[in-house]
Amino acid sequence: MISEFIKGDARRAFDVLKGGGIAIIPMDVGYTCAGGSSEALQKIFNTKKRAASKRNAMVGDMAIAEELYDLSAKAWDVINVITKDYDLPLGAVGPCKIDHPLLQALDEEAIEASTKDGTLVMLINAGPFHSEICRLSLKELHPIFGSSANISLTGTKFRVEDIDREIIDIADIVIDHGLRKYHFYQQSSTLLNVETFDVVRKGSNYEIIADICSRRFGVQLAD
Repeated sequence: MISEFIKGDARRAFDVLKGGGIAIIPMDVGYTCAGGSSEALQKIFNTKKRAASKRNAMVGDMAIAEELYDLSAKAWDVINVITKDYDLPLGAVGPCKIDHPLLQALDEEAIEASTKDGTLVMLINAGPFHSEICRLSLKELHPIFGSSANISLTGTKFRVEDIDREIIDIADIVIDHGLRKYHFYQQSSTLLNVETFDVVRKGSNYEIIADICSRRFGVQLAD
């Protein structure tokens, strides 16, 4: 059960995103700087000073994943085991349906900045606020993309007061829920290609995820 407090904050943030603004929002794996339009995502990208090769991650839950991903049965098992059986956050990477209305709500430039070779990164199971804003995103068919609320390569921020001033200044709303759950890792989510088991990024809970892949799927993740 998600509290009215979290529902209210998610609604306020989502309304800003739907209106073309930028929101700093709390995830279990750190604060995210998010946008829902090409202009907002470009402004975030420029302010963060991101490398051109970097892609935005989608804020999504299992319902959004089921709408957008085009995965094998085994890949779905990987997502379900990690996010449901073990209740861990995961940055899932996999082939997606570019023509889905939720993606087509963005212009071509934003889609290009958020996908690579037909694959999409989606943050799944990152806490109750994440769950509620994902519900709104799918219900109102307005996508949310973003990345860590930081200047690139300066580390994930787990408290609002640690976020770089340049990032705070571009935000139209900041939702402060205090110290985030996985702060002790000092890393955002682990990014895993759920079809190939390629590790795109080691992050929070990596050792646990690697152990899951070994025990449940017989795959040793490569360092």
